[in-house]
Amino acid sequence: MDPFLQAAIEEAQTGLREGGIPIGSVLIYQGKILGRGHNKRVQQKSVTLHGEMDALENAGREPASVYRESILYTTLSPCPMCSGAILLYGIPKVIIGENQTFMGSEQLLREHGVEVIVENDPTCIQMMEEFIAKNPALWNEDIGEP
Repeated sequence: MDPFLQAAIEEAQTGLREGGIPIGSVLIYQGKILGRGHNKRVQQKSVTLHGEMDALENAGREPASVYRESILYTTLSPCPMCSGAILLYGIPKVIIGENQTFMGSEQLLREHGVEVIVENDPTCIQMMEEFIAKNPALWNEDIGEP
């Protein structure tokens, strides 16, 4: 398995252990993890700390040139907010663990020239399927559905 996707999965598993939503992300620059994070909406009562947003926050402030040469890995297809951040910072490539349980704004990313690769990794799929089955109300709250 790709070690960076594995790192994103580990972040998602950390979030799950903390009682949160198991979505993880890592930002890669020049073959190294620049920032890593996981969804912390539950843990920090945050409306914006999705996995991708947490990874960007943990990467710290970087010059635009760094983002333009980075790759973002995420265990789940990015929502409109996270996709907006990807576009805002000019991240050219996103590798997605899976989009079977949730289809985010992949088309928007592609329309703006972002290379989107979907792995449909069995670990990512199983992790989200199990979480959604056990926590439907929390999941629906997170994605804005009734």
